[in-house]
Amino acid sequence: MSDFANSRAVSSSGLQAQATRLRHLSENISNADTPGYRRKMIPFETAFAAADGVAKVEVGRVRLDQTELEKIYDPSHPLADETGHLSGSNVNLLIELADAREAQRSYEANLKMFEQSRKMSSGLMDLLRR
Repeated sequence: MSDFANSRAVSSSGLQAQATRLRHLSENISNADTPGYRRKMIPFETAFAAADGVAKVEVGRVRLDQTELEKIYDPSHPLADETGHLSGSNVNLLIELADAREAQRSYEANLKMFEQSRKMSSGLMDLLRR
């Protein structure tokens, strides 16, 4: 594979990873008020392809955040225990929004890298045609 194709493959793997991250972040945000919901976390891993020597980004298995769930006192809630408490979620909206901003910026950076590689490849082809 050419260096241009390799750079596009790396940036497209980054695009896919950040898109998956954004999807899980939006699930966390939408379930912030769901009782018993645990925050989903998604790790990134490096996948090295020996055939072309390119290290791409892969998404690891989704893990659930095991931090303590928030205890909410609401004796009228149907899920409340005998003491009137129920387990809330462990989603912190501030952290989720900060992570979403970071994922958005990373997605944009990968997109710009992909576009730049495509423009350089196209420019090279135009020069070779002359």
